[in-house]
Amino acid sequence: MMLDIFSSFDPGINLINNFTSPLLFWTMVSASIMLFSLSLWSTPSNLMILMNSVTKIMNDQGTRTRGLHLKGFNIVIVSLFIIIININLIGLLPAVFSYSSHLLFTLSFGMPLWLALILSAIAFNTTSWIASLLPGGAPHWLNPFLVLIETISISVRPLTLSFRLAANMSAGHIVLTLIGTYCAASMFSSLIGLIVLFSIQMGYIMFEIGICLIQSYIFCLLLSLYADDHP
Repeated sequence: MMLDIFSSFDPGINLINNFTSPLLFWTMVSASIMLFSLSLWSTPSNLMILMNSVTKIMNDQGTRTRGLHLKGFNIVIVSLFIIIININLIGLLPAVFSYSSHLLFTLSFGMPLWLALILSAIAFNTTSWIASLLPGGAPHWLNPFLVLIETISISVRPLTLSFRLAANMSAGHIVLTLIGTYCAASMFSSLIGLIVLFSIQMGYIMFEIGICLIQSYIFCLLLSLYADDHP
């Protein structure tokens, strides 16, 4: 029994025990990875064509930035895109813990990749990276403030990147929990209310699926744009 609507984000309070939930999660992730590798031994199906088009979208985005010149960057972005989509969609399943609603999950992806780009830029050309902190054509008396503002802006990137994904996914799950609670309560009170709430929930689930895809794309899109600061 949940204590409140936020209890669904507590891995210790779940409709199934703590052993089954991670087992189901990793089973779904493994199954999705196997689906992506079906082209190695079978003729491409409609599902494979859809998956290939998804990977092509993010790969094309990576080629529009300076990440194209970083070895393996596109592979990392495309793989991360697929992983986040799968985890977001798995979190919509009943009785499955929503991992993408927690900062521990989002920071574990955003922080290392952001830091890797910063360290790579500093190691490749320190002078050019430091010079990028100061916009060209600015008045001399504004230079210290502009450098400070740009440094703060770069420093908070992993936080804003991670908070955006976690906050949007959490908000969607809270709304689904509220609708589901009222839908269950109306089963014993009003048939018309049950039909209306059930229809709303089905529509919102379809909307939430779109949010899962969009948030995955935005997360990886921002990471690819951060590569433009690389010398």
